[in-house]
Amino acid sequence: MSLEDHRREVDRIDREILRLLGERLQVARAIGEAKLKSGAPVYAPQREEQLLRSITEAAPAIPASGLRAVYREIISLSIGAQMAKPVAYLGPEGSFTQQAQIRAFGTSVPSLPLRAIGDVFAAVESGEASYGVVPVENSTEGVVSHSLDLLAESDLKVVAQVTLSVEQCLVGQGPLDQVTKVLSKDIALAQCRGWLSRHLPAAALVETDSTAAAVELVARSPQGQAAVASATAAESRGVPILARGIQDRRDNATRFFVIAKSANAVGAPDEVTSVVLTLKHEPGALQGALAAFSDRGINLIRIESRPSHRRAWEYLFFIDFPGHWETPAVQAAIGELKPRCEVVKWLGSYPQTAG
Repeated sequence: MSLEDHRREVDRIDREILRLLGERLQVARAIGEAKLKSGAPVYAPQREEQLLRSITEAAPAIPASGLRAVYREIISLSIGAQMAKPVAYLGPEGSFTQQAQIRAFGTSVPSLPLRAIGDVFAAVESGEASYGVVPVENSTEGVVSHSLDLLAESDLKVVAQVTLSVEQCLVGQGPLDQVTKVLSKDIALAQCRGWLSRHLPAAALVETDSTAAAVELVARSPQGQAAVASATAAESRGVPILARGIQDRRDNATRFFVIAKSANAVGAPDEVTSVVLTLKHEPGALQGALAAFSDRGINLIRIESRPSHRRAWEYLFFIDFPGHWETPAVQAAIGELKPRCEVVKWLGSYPQTAG
């Protein structure tokens, strides 16, 4: 076959792919109508993760990362055809949370950038948004305390998680040696503490609502101000990048939660459950609580304490562990746990890998 023959064959295959995509979209709309009638959630992260795994396993000759990216957008087209309300995220556009939102939902689902984490919770609670995406933990600096506090207070449930590798950049009008003020979200500044102390020891550090918001402020500011943010946020606003990869750890990553009004039913085999609890003030309370899990072979993936904001020196314990809340082993552990606690609250169960 000649080069032109090969190209005509590619064109024929592309037309067939488009025909099948149109057919798939029609089925997706029918699924959306069935979900609406039954009250089932539009976004089903367990189902999506199972689909992505089966597709990559069925086509081992195609790089898995590329195949997942293609099907992420195909799935996004289907969800976009079903979803009436947008997905809220901590904005503005160009923030790391927007990148996580795209990782979870693709680019065809309508989105709603909001100024603060509390605004994202409020939008989902009020029905203004179908889902919300918020940062919860950074591998370098630990938890995003505001997100955890709101999860403890809210009735919303965690339905998915996204882990995003984070490269921080210093962006501004430059030059570097004239920067006297660095703006960014508190946790982003903390991720770059070492670099900033070495290269800009005299610069004032100013907290903003998000990294992208810091770039917007710097874009309107004279020389002497810079922001810590992603390359995407800088490039989308035409702000020069003064230095790349300024985070103190190369393996810097942030975990995000997708929140919704309704929890996931039992689905994926590798689900994780998140709970928050308050222990009774009695000897052995923490030891007994941990034994409820260890006695059943349930490994605790994460445990974090936060002040409860109800009484001085009372703490909330946020715990992640394998298994869905409704499985027998987890329910047995929770049953043993409750007498030792004042509060045991289920935050959600979700696929261990998503997005």
